[in-house]
Formats: sequence, C-alpha cells, structure tokens
Amino acid sequence: MPENAFAFTMNRVAALKPPDTGRYRARDTRQPGLAVVVTAAGNRTYYLYKKVAGRPVEIRIGAVEEVTLDAARKVANAILTEIHKGNDPQAERREKRREATLDQLWAHWLESHAKVHKRSWKGDEWQYQRFLKPWAGRRLSSIKKADVQALHAKVGRENGHYQANRVLALLRAMLNKAADVGYRGENPAKGVKRFTEESRDRFLTAEELQRFFAALHQDPSEDMQDFFVLALLTGGRRGNVASMRWEDLHLELALWRIPGAVAKAKAVIVVPLVPAAVEILTRRKQAINGSPWVFPSYGKTGHIVEVKGAWKRILERAKLADVRPHDLRRTLGSWQAMQGASLSVIGKSLGHQQVSTTAVYARLQLAPVRQSVENATTAMLAAGNGNGGHSHPETSSSTTL
Repeated sequence: MPENAFAFTMNRVAALKPPDTGRYRARDTRQPGLAVVVTAAGNRTYYLYKKVAGRPVEIRIGAVEEVTLDAARKVANAILTEIHKGNDPQAERREKRREATLDQLWAHWLESHAKVHKRSWKGDEWQYQRFLKPWAGRRLSSIKKADVQALHAKVGRENGHYQANRVLALLRAMLNKAADVGYRGENPAKGVKRFTEESRDRFLTAEELQRFFAALHQDPSEDMQDFFVLALLTGGRRGNVASMRWEDLHLELALWRIPGAVAKAKAVIVVPLVPAAVEILTRRKQAINGSPWVFPSYGKTGHIVEVKGAWKRILERAKLADVRPHDLRRTLGSWQAMQGASLSVIGKSLGHQQVSTTAVYARLQLAPVRQSVENATTAMLAAGNGNGGHSHPETSSSTTL
C-alpha cells in the first residue's frame, strides 16, 4: 500500500485526495503508529498501525468525520501502551466482538429462566419488545449504569413510574444471569434507584357496588356475570378464577384449593367459599357437563382467558371509572378491613405470603382507631375541666379549651 508521512493537522488530513483505485496510508510523524487510510471512495479512517514480533497489527480507531485528531492520537498512544505491556489489543477486540448482545441474553433468559419459573413471562416478553428491543444489538459491556438510569427516567416520563420500575426490574434480572452467556462484568442495572410507587387503593364503595351489580345483572353473558361475582366473593386473582377447576373445589366443605403450580407465590392457597359463591358454583356444575373447568371455552387452554371486553361494557353501563378487574380482589380486602378484620385475617383470605402486601388495608381499620381517639380526647377534655380525668356526657362534648 502506498503511504506518505507528515505531521497531521485536521486540514491536511481532510485535504488528502482519494486514489483512483484501492487505498493508501498516510502516517502521522507526531504520534507513532497513527495512520489515516484513504480509499478510492473518499473514506478517511484513523488506524493504529504497528509491527509486533514482525507481524503487522492494524487496529481501526474511527472515521475522520467521527473522531477528532486529538482523540485519535490519544487512542493510538493508549493502544501502544497496552502493546508495550505485552497485551494484545486485537485479541481483546475479537473477544469483545464475540461478547453476547442483549438480544442473545434475552433469548437465553426467556427460555432458561422466565418460561421455566414465571407464569408472567408473557408480560416480560411484552416489556422487552416494547422498551428494551432498541438495545438488542448492543454488547453487554457497552451498557453502562448511566444508560440504564437514562432509560429508566425516559420510561418514567413517558409511561409512568410503575412501568419504568417494571422495565428496570426485568433488565436487572436478565443481567443477573449474564454469566450464563459468558459475560463477567458488573450488572449496570444494580444500584439504579427505583421510583417511589403509591400503592393502588381503588375499591368499590357501597354506592358503586350497587351500580356494579345492576350493570352486571344486565350483561348478556351469564359466564361473565358468574366470573366477576366469584372474583369479588373469593378475592381470587383473575387468572386463578379463569382457570378454576372442579377438582380443586370442595363444595361440601365450602373450600377452593388453588394449587401452588398456578398460585402467584407458588404456594398452595385455600380459599373459604361463602354461601353465595357455593350457590353459583353448584348451579354451574349442574349446567356444565363433562368439562374439568368451571369456565370452559373453545380456546387452546380449555378455559376462558380474556375478559376485557365484558369488563369494559359492564363499567360503561355502571358509569364507573378507573376500576380494574384486580380491584374486585382489593374490594374484598377493603371491606373486610372496614368491618374490623385484622390484617392477618385479610392476608390469609387473599393468600398473601408477606405481611407488607396486606399493610395497604391498615388505613381502613378505623373503628378501633376512632374509639381510641374518642376515649383519649374525652379524657383530655375532662382533665381540662378539672374533673380528674372523668368527664360527664352532658359537658364533655361542648367543652372548649
């Protein structure tokens, strides 16, 4: 390859003329090893060129339009330093090219972990395609903590804090398994701070329940009527109610045993069935002939899966806003709390495995709180009146301090 040598400047490098055919190399006399390769197409690219043990080593630094001369000199000097230390930059670059991409990690994680251990893997698949697919071709080592923080913030701005936290959790879980595909670096998602989330507390009030039941009774689908009433009366998750099997029901004992294989926490849940639920199930069992499912369908699962259409028309008829099917489960827990049930009882009825999950209902346990406050304020008012901590009904309520 023809070549010439001179002290590089940005203008002189830009003025290098393309050859008629092939390419040529120009060397920088100020930085050993730095060269510019010019092609017939007019491309100009910085390279580090040096002979190591008699063998030429040529490492691409970057296009002249993308890399400043000062940056190219610094990179060339850094590469030479590594070579003098006995390291092989080309071997490191080859290793980097063999490094797994995020898409390769995703494929491994999906098949070896998500589908094996998570019933919600389809949700993870949606999140990956929606938010992480643009990074599919990136080598794992190219993903930095700052990148993850920027992505988390972007999703938070555009799609809400809850969604941003779910994407962050998915990415962190995937990268925790990166060693399986040969990556030995740190997890860049580790230590990225989640957004604070407010626990959703939507439940149906007495007046809303009246509208809900009125709309439900008008629905043309008896299956959907029974489905949503059972979801409310059992507090069961939508997927568990949809896949309810007769073999898991003991109507004579008024119990529903949800197997660990389909329960969210992989632990068996035993749900007590109230008389109204037993009545619905008894009627359905008499009407359904031979199906193992309480809510059979002709789909590949054998049972109903999608209820969004029915839910939408019921809400529209009832004129209810911001209510989701899962809020029926929350409604049962909330009404238990308002009736004075303890958190442990509420948690047991809903199949919660952790006390913190049930804690959201504590704000509704106001009856004992109200009584305690009334007792304390009555005593304080009595003390202020000089009654020695004993108040008289006819005076305590009108006393001001």
